[in-house]
Amino acid sequence: MSETPDSAVRTYIEEHRAAFLADLAEWLRIPSVSARPEHAEDVRRSAEWLAAKLTETGFPAVEVWPTDGAPAVFAEWPSGDPDAPTVLVYGHHDVQPAAREDGWHTEPFEPTTVDGRMYARGAADDKGQVFFHTLGVRAHLAATGRTAPAVNLKLLVEGEEESGSPHFRTLVEDERDRLAADAVIVSDTGMWSEDTPTVCTGMRGVADCEITFRGPDQDIHSGSFGGAVPNPATVAARVVAALHDEDGRITVPGFYDGIVPLTEQERALFAELPFDEAEWLRTAKSHATHGETGYSTLERVWARPTAEVNGIGGGYQGPGGKTIVPASAELKLSFRLVAGQDPDKIEQAVRDWIATRVPAGIRYDITFGAATRPCLTPLDHPALQSVVRAMGRAFEQPVRFTREGGSGPAADLQDVLGAPVLFLGVSVPSDGWHAPNEKVELDLLLKGVETTAYLWGDLAAQPLR
Repeated sequence: MSETPDSAVRTYIEEHRAAFLADLAEWLRIPSVSARPEHAEDVRRSAEWLAAKLTETGFPAVEVWPTDGAPAVFAEWPSGDPDAPTVLVYGHHDVQPAAREDGWHTEPFEPTTVDGRMYARGAADDKGQVFFHTLGVRAHLAATGRTAPAVNLKLLVEGEEESGSPHFRTLVEDERDRLAADAVIVSDTGMWSEDTPTVCTGMRGVADCEITFRGPDQDIHSGSFGGAVPNPATVAARVVAALHDEDGRITVPGFYDGIVPLTEQERALFAELPFDEAEWLRTAKSHATHGETGYSTLERVWARPTAEVNGIGGGYQGPGGKTIVPASAELKLSFRLVAGQDPDKIEQAVRDWIATRVPAGIRYDITFGAATRPCLTPLDHPALQSVVRAMGRAFEQPVRFTREGGSGPAADLQDVLGAPVLFLGVSVPSDGWHAPNEKVELDLLLKGVETTAYLWGDLAAQPLR
C-alpha cells in the first residue's frame, strides 16, 4: 500500500530527525549575542554557519548581507513554475545574553536534551524556529517528488532582533526588490499551549517618548517659593493623571482615530481559548486586572491600544524629607498601537496634547524613539487560511487564533513590501524566552517542520497575486 502525502512527510522527518537535531545543537553552540560587542564575531559566525547550512539544504542563492550592525542571511530558491507565488520567511539568528550564574541548570550554549526537551539559549527564540524550515522544505520535496519548492521561497534571517533591530528597516528598504513577496511568514512566535495549536494574526506596534519638565533653574526652598511658582513634578503628575479617563480610555484627542475594530467573530474566537485569568495574574505577578471598560483581558492585551507610564521621577528621592520645589521632573511613556493607527500621527497627537497641559513657567522637552508599526492579517485572507490548514494537518486538530500584545520588526516587512504577514511558530509559554533554562519541545519543533512541509504546496494553490 502506497504512502499518503502526509505519511510520506512524517516518514522523511523521522528518518532525518537525528541529523536535524545534531545540526541545530551545533548552531546553538555559537553564542550569537547581538547586544554584547564582545560577541560580534560570534554573530558573524552564526550568520556564516546558517548560510552554509542553507546552501547544503539546496538553496541555490545564499548570501550574508552586512549591515551597519550585525549581518543578516538571505536565501532564495525559485520554484521554476511561472505562476508560483513568492513567499518570504523571516526569523533571526541572534540571541539574548545568557550565563550559567543567571540561574541556568546547564551551560546555556551547550545544548542539553532531557525528557524530549532541548535546553539552550536560542533553542526556541529563534534558532530552532528558523531551522525547522530547512528540514521542512526537504520533506516537502521528498513527499511531492519536486526538485524545487512549489513557491518561490525566500528567507531573511536578521542578526539584531534581540537588540531592537536598529538597522532592519533600512536593510528591507535597500533590498526591497530582492525581498519582494506575495506573503511573509514570520517564524518568531509561538502557540497558546502544547495542547492548543494557534496561529497569531497580528502584533501591536509601539511608540515611546521621554518628557522632561523644567521649572526653576535649581531646586528652591518650598517655604520661600512654594505655591507661588509652578512645580515641574506636579505638572508631571497631572499629565499622568489626565492620560486616562474613568473608563480606562486614553484622553489624547485623535488617539483612537482609524482603529480597525475587533469583529464579533474575533471576539468569539478569543473567548474559545482556555484562558485562566487567575493563572495569568499569577504569571503577571499582579493582583487584579484593569483596563479599558468593555473589553476582556485578552482583548485588552491583543487588540486595544494602550498608554503606559514606564517611569516618573523628579525632586528629592532620598531618606527623610527635603522641602523643595524641584528644578525638573521626568516622564517615560509608551503607547502600544493596533491596526489602523499611524505612529507618526500618534506622536503628533501626543505632542499637541502635552502642549495644552503645560502651564506658563514650565519648559519641557519631548523626545520620541523609533516607532514600530502594528500589523494585522484578516481571518479570511487566503494565505492565513493556508497556514491554518497546514498546521491543522500537522497537529491533527483544529487550530485557533491569537494575536500578540508585543511588538516586533514584522510590521516593517508588511509596510515596506506591501505583503500580508502570517505568523507560524510552535514555541509554548514554558519555553522561557529570554529567561534562564530556555528550551524547546522537540516533538513540537518537528510539528513545525511538518507544517512547513505542507504549507508550500497549499500556498501555491492560493490566489495571492
